[in-house]
Amino acid sequence: MEETTKKPRKKSIKRAYSPSELMRIKRPGMDFTGEWKEAFGCPASTGLWCIWGNSANGKSSFVMQLAKYLCRFGKVFYNSVEEGKEASFINNIARNNMQEVDGRFRTATLSMEELDERMSDPRKEDIYIIDSFQAAGYTVKGATGFRPLVERHPDKLIIFVSRADGSKPQGKPAITCLYDAGMKIFVECFRAKCMGRFNPDGASFVIWEEGAAKYGEQ
Repeated sequence: MEETTKKPRKKSIKRAYSPSELMRIKRPGMDFTGEWKEAFGCPASTGLWCIWGNSANGKSSFVMQLAKYLCRFGKVFYNSVEEGKEASFINNIARNNMQEVDGRFRTATLSMEELDERMSDPRKEDIYIIDSFQAAGYTVKGATGFRPLVERHPDKLIIFVSRADGSKPQGKPAITCLYDAGMKIFVECFRAKCMGRFNPDGASFVIWEEGAAKYGEQ
Protein backbone atom coordinates (compact mmCIF):
# COMPACT_ATOMS: atom_id res chain seq x y z
CA MET A 1 0.00 0.00 0.00
CA GLU A 2 1.17 3.46 -0.80
CA GLU A 3 1.78 5.67 2.16
CA THR A 4 -0.22 8.88 2.18
CA THR A 5 1.54 11.95 3.45
CA LYS A 6 -0.46 14.36 5.56
CA LYS A 7 -0.41 17.93 4.44
CA PRO A 8 0.87 20.29 7.12
CA ARG A 9 -1.80 22.44 8.68
CA LYS A 10 -1.74 26.05 7.73
CA LYS A 11 -0.95 28.37 10.59
CA SER A 12 -3.76 30.72 11.39
CA ILE A 13 -2.94 34.31 10.61
CA LYS A 14 -3.84 36.82 13.28
CA ARG A 15 -6.37 39.40 12.26
CA ALA A 16 -5.07 42.87 11.50
CA TYR A 17 -7.17 45.95 12.26
CA SER A 18 -7.70 49.17 10.38
CA PRO A 19 -7.53 52.47 12.28
CA SER A 20 -11.32 52.84 12.03
CA GLU A 21 -11.89 49.37 13.49
CA LEU A 22 -9.52 50.07 16.36
CA MET A 23 -11.28 53.33 17.15
CA ARG A 24 -14.62 51.50 17.35
CA ILE A 25 -13.33 49.03 19.95
CA LYS A 26 -14.68 49.98 23.36
CA ARG A 27 -12.36 49.55 26.29
CA PRO A 28 -13.61 49.66 29.88
CA GLY A 29 -12.46 52.92 31.41
CA MET A 30 -12.89 55.04 34.50
CA ASP A 31 -14.44 58.49 34.15
CA PHE A 32 -11.99 60.51 36.20
CA THR A 33 -12.96 64.13 36.75
CA GLY A 34 -11.37 67.35 37.99
CA GLU A 35 -7.75 67.26 39.14
CA TRP A 36 -7.64 63.48 38.75
CA LYS A 37 -8.55 63.70 35.08
CA GLU A 38 -6.17 66.59 34.47
CA ALA A 39 -3.25 64.57 35.80
CA PHE A 40 -4.14 61.01 34.71
CA GLY A 41 -6.86 61.20 32.06
CA CYS A 42 -9.50 58.43 32.08
CA PRO A 43 -7.47 55.24 32.55
CA ALA A 44 -8.58 51.69 31.83
CA SER A 45 -10.33 49.86 34.64
CA THR A 46 -8.08 46.81 34.24
CA GLY A 47 -4.37 46.27 33.70
CA LEU A 48 -1.15 47.17 35.50
CA TRP A 49 -0.04 50.38 37.20
CA CYS A 50 3.27 51.25 38.85
CA ILE A 51 3.64 54.02 41.44
CA TRP A 52 7.09 54.84 42.78
CA GLY A 53 8.85 57.53 44.76
CA ASN A 54 11.40 58.19 47.47
CA SER A 55 10.59 58.43 51.17
CA ALA A 56 9.16 61.66 52.62
CA ASN A 57 7.77 62.82 49.28
CA GLY A 58 4.11 61.96 49.86
CA LYS A 59 3.90 58.54 48.23
CA SER A 60 1.93 56.82 51.03
CA SER A 61 -0.51 59.72 51.24
CA PHE A 62 -1.02 59.73 47.49
CA VAL A 63 -1.65 55.98 47.31
CA MET A 64 -4.30 56.23 50.03
CA GLN A 65 -5.95 59.21 48.32
CA LEU A 66 -5.94 57.24 45.08
CA ALA A 67 -7.40 54.16 46.81
CA LYS A 68 -10.27 56.25 48.15
CA TYR A 69 -10.95 57.82 44.76
CA LEU A 70 -10.87 54.43 43.00
CA CYS A 71 -13.63 53.23 45.33
CA ARG A 72 -15.95 55.23 43.05
CA PHE A 73 -15.23 52.76 40.27
CA GLY A 74 -15.01 49.43 42.07
CA LYS A 75 -14.12 47.65 45.28
CA VAL A 76 -10.52 48.16 46.37
CA PHE A 77 -8.21 45.83 48.31
CA TYR A 78 -5.00 47.25 49.79
CA ASN A 79 -2.34 44.61 50.49
CA SER A 80 -0.32 46.39 53.18
CA VAL A 81 2.80 44.23 53.10
CA GLU A 82 5.27 46.92 54.10
CA GLU A 83 3.43 48.60 56.97
CA GLY A 84 0.85 46.00 58.02
CA LYS A 85 -1.12 47.45 60.93
CA GLU A 86 1.57 49.87 62.05
CA ALA A 87 0.56 53.25 63.46
CA SER A 88 1.79 55.05 60.33
CA PHE A 89 -0.63 53.05 58.17
CA ILE A 90 -3.56 53.51 60.56
CA ASN A 91 -2.83 57.25 60.76
CA ASN A 92 -2.87 57.40 56.97
CA ILE A 93 -6.24 55.64 56.99
CA ALA A 94 -7.59 58.15 59.52
CA ARG A 95 -6.06 61.20 57.83
CA ASN A 96 -7.87 60.37 54.60
CA ASN A 97 -11.18 59.50 56.31
CA MET A 98 -11.23 56.03 54.77
CA GLN A 99 -14.21 55.11 56.97
CA GLU A 100 -16.25 56.97 54.35
CA VAL A 101 -15.63 54.05 51.97
CA ASP A 102 -15.99 51.22 54.49
CA GLY A 103 -18.21 49.19 52.17
CA ARG A 104 -15.79 49.38 49.21
CA PHE A 105 -12.34 49.24 50.80
CA ARG A 106 -10.58 46.38 52.55
CA THR A 107 -7.01 45.91 53.73
CA ALA A 108 -4.86 43.11 55.13
CA THR A 109 -1.34 41.71 54.86
CA LEU A 110 -1.46 38.72 52.52
CA SER A 111 1.22 36.46 51.08
CA MET A 112 1.45 36.09 47.30
CA GLU A 113 -0.52 32.84 47.45
CA GLU A 114 -3.24 34.33 49.67
CA LEU A 115 -3.55 37.38 47.44
CA ASP A 116 -3.77 35.25 44.30
CA GLU A 117 -6.52 33.16 45.91
CA ARG A 118 -8.47 36.28 46.86
CA MET A 119 -8.16 37.71 43.37
CA SER A 120 -9.51 34.45 41.91
CA ASP A 121 -12.76 34.85 43.85
CA PRO A 122 -15.24 36.73 41.61
CA ARG A 123 -17.08 37.97 44.72
CA LYS A 124 -14.03 39.91 45.90
CA GLU A 125 -12.51 43.21 44.82
CA ASP A 126 -11.92 44.69 41.36
CA ILE A 127 -8.81 46.74 42.20
CA TYR A 128 -5.71 45.54 44.07
CA ILE A 129 -2.98 47.75 45.49
CA ILE A 130 0.22 45.95 46.53
CA ASP A 131 2.48 47.95 48.81
CA SER A 132 5.25 47.40 48.27
CA PHE A 133 6.68 45.49 45.32
CA GLN A 134 9.94 44.91 47.19
CA ALA A 135 8.44 43.98 50.57
CA ALA A 136 6.14 41.43 48.90
CA GLY A 137 9.16 39.88 47.14
CA TYR A 138 7.95 39.98 43.56
CA THR A 139 10.17 39.08 40.63
CA VAL A 140 9.35 39.18 36.91
CA LYS A 141 8.56 35.55 36.05
CA GLY A 142 7.91 32.23 37.77
CA ALA A 143 6.04 31.53 40.99
CA THR A 144 6.89 34.95 42.40
CA GLY A 145 6.54 36.85 39.14
CA PHE A 146 4.30 39.87 38.69
CA ARG A 147 3.77 39.04 35.00
CA PRO A 148 2.07 35.68 35.70
CA LEU A 149 -0.10 37.41 38.31
CA VAL A 150 -1.28 39.99 35.79
CA GLU A 151 -1.85 37.30 33.15
CA ARG A 152 -3.96 35.21 35.53
CA HIS A 153 -6.21 38.17 36.38
CA PRO A 154 -6.88 40.16 33.19
CA ASP A 155 -10.16 41.42 34.64
CA LYS A 156 -8.47 43.19 37.56
CA LEU A 157 -6.64 46.47 38.01
CA ILE A 158 -3.34 45.70 39.75
CA ILE A 159 -1.35 48.60 41.21
CA PHE A 160 2.18 48.03 42.48
CA VAL A 161 3.73 50.58 44.82
CA SER A 162 7.51 50.59 44.60
CA ARG A 163 10.39 52.01 46.55
CA ALA A 164 12.66 54.24 44.52
CA ASP A 165 16.33 54.50 43.77
CA GLY A 166 16.69 58.10 42.68
CA SER A 167 14.19 58.69 39.88
CA LYS A 168 13.64 54.99 39.10
CA PRO A 169 11.96 52.10 40.93
CA GLN A 170 14.32 50.13 43.17
CA GLY A 171 15.69 46.97 41.57
CA LYS A 172 15.54 45.45 38.07
CA PRO A 173 12.23 43.57 38.57
CA ALA A 174 10.48 46.77 39.65
CA ILE A 175 11.97 48.63 36.68
CA THR A 176 10.57 45.91 34.38
CA CYS A 177 7.20 46.35 36.11
CA LEU A 178 7.42 50.06 35.34
CA TYR A 179 8.05 49.40 31.64
CA ASP A 180 5.12 46.95 31.50
CA ALA A 181 2.69 49.26 33.30
CA GLY A 182 0.01 51.09 31.39
CA MET A 183 -0.03 53.84 34.01
CA LYS A 184 3.30 55.04 35.45
CA ILE A 185 3.13 57.54 38.32
CA PHE A 186 6.19 59.13 39.90
CA VAL A 187 5.75 60.82 43.27
CA GLU A 188 8.14 63.62 44.13
CA CYS A 189 7.89 66.80 46.22
CA PHE A 190 4.28 66.01 47.19
CA ARG A 191 3.21 65.85 43.57
CA ALA A 192 2.21 62.77 41.56
CA LYS A 193 2.95 62.91 37.87
CA CYS A 194 2.01 60.53 35.07
CA MET A 195 5.19 59.51 33.26
CA GLY A 196 3.55 57.18 30.74
CA ARG A 197 1.54 57.47 27.56
CA PHE A 198 -0.81 60.06 29.05
CA ASN A 199 1.10 63.18 29.95
CA PRO A 200 -1.02 66.29 29.39
CA ASP A 201 1.30 69.27 29.33
CA GLY A 202 3.22 68.04 32.36
CA ALA A 203 0.17 68.27 34.66
CA SER A 204 0.62 66.80 38.12
CA PHE A 205 -1.63 65.91 41.04
CA VAL A 206 -0.92 67.91 44.21
CA ILE A 207 -0.89 65.55 47.19
CA TRP A 208 -0.33 68.16 49.90
CA GLU A 209 -0.42 71.82 48.89
CA GLU A 210 1.66 73.15 51.79
CA GLY A 211 4.36 70.51 51.28
CA ALA A 212 4.43 71.03 47.51
CA ALA A 213 4.71 74.80 48.03
CA LYS A 214 7.65 74.37 50.41
CA TYR A 215 9.50 72.25 47.86
CA GLY A 216 8.73 74.87 45.22
CA GLU A 217 10.36 77.56 47.33
CA GLN A 218 13.64 75.63 47.63
